[in-house]
Amino acid sequence: MPALSSPPSAGEMTLPRLLGALSDPTRLGIVRVLSDGAERGWGELRAPVAKSTLSHHLKVLREAGVTQTRQEGTRCFVTLRRDSLEARFPGLVPALLSAAVADGVGAHVTVGDEDEDEVVG
Repeated sequence: MPALSSPPSAGEMTLPRLLGALSDPTRLGIVRVLSDGAERGWGELRAPVAKSTLSHHLKVLREAGVTQTRQEGTRCFVTLRRDSLEARFPGLVPALLSAAVADGVGAHVTVGDEDEDEVVG
């Protein structure tokens, strides 16, 4: 498994890159799932996309500084970088999440047991 790139520091995050990463409903759904503060294994995330597409979405979020990914053996775990995001863009992420919940954006992304069979649509 290739090494994962480190996310940018809070000072290196840019607003256009952050907004670009959060402009996709699936990526916003991933952020909604991670907003509870729990670390999630990639295999727990359920979205109606192919695994390769989900991997791409996770990469975009990581490279924009939205998430942090930790590798443990062959498994990867992802968390929301809430503190870094809040330090760089105060109030932005809670406002976006509130709007996403109100509008139902990203509701198609859920969490499941890593042992469940995925249904990819």
